[in-house]
Amino acid sequence: MLTFVLVHGAWHDGSAWETVIKHLQAQGHQAFAPTIAGHGKSVDKNVNHAQCTQSIVDSIVGKDLTDIVLLGHSFAGTIIAKVAEAIPDRIRRLIFLDAFVLNDGESLRDSLPPHYQALFDSLARESDDRTMVMPFELWREALLNDADLELARSSYARLSPEPYQPWIDKLDLKQFYSLPIPKSYLYCTEDNVLPQGEQWGWHPRMSNRLGLFRLVQMPGSHEVMFSNPVGLAEKIIVAGRD
Repeated sequence: MLTFVLVHGAWHDGSAWETVIKHLQAQGHQAFAPTIAGHGKSVDKNVNHAQCTQSIVDSIVGKDLTDIVLLGHSFAGTIIAKVAEAIPDRIRRLIFLDAFVLNDGESLRDSLPPHYQALFDSLARESDDRTMVMPFELWREALLNDADLELARSSYARLSPEPYQPWIDKLDLKQFYSLPIPKSYLYCTEDNVLPQGEQWGWHPRMSNRLGLFRLVQMPGSHEVMFSNPVGLAEKIIVAGRD
């Protein structure tokens, strides 16, 4: 039996993993899905990256979880890297699910193509609280391109505005890159949130920064936890095994 801690991406909260967790539990595993500080509906969005990270550390330590497989989706790749620095002895393996793997000293914004930088800068600037509301067209065509319109609409309704500060905080990752924790990269082959290929894409651009890592692939979009949660759970098990 494995113990999984699944950390959601931007615009989400821990409830995004509900169906995935049910399948993991049906296969005999434990699974937890904490919500990152500043994420979810009707919460204070005034958070920085360090506070986001600390909220996940506090959740793991508060439950006294050890020997965990820690997964981060998308934005949460930046979170689990810093969590690993804080509590390396509690982590059995890291899984990056179509997730950002930043170079030392970078922010998430630094790793985005210029057209996304301009879009998210504009969304944050136009809001009252420096958050970004996901445009439905982007969600439908880029993030959840393997689902019908009904699923796109129902899952979109679950999103909430995303704090921008954690995206622009520069991260010191020297310690992360010195850790011996085993790593996996789980890549969904129809994910075109980032332009596919070596210049901007998830794999091989992000994945190869991990050095030695296990590559697991599956068909699906960036938001495969909605479009194929059972298939995703099965691949998470493969990515997390010894």
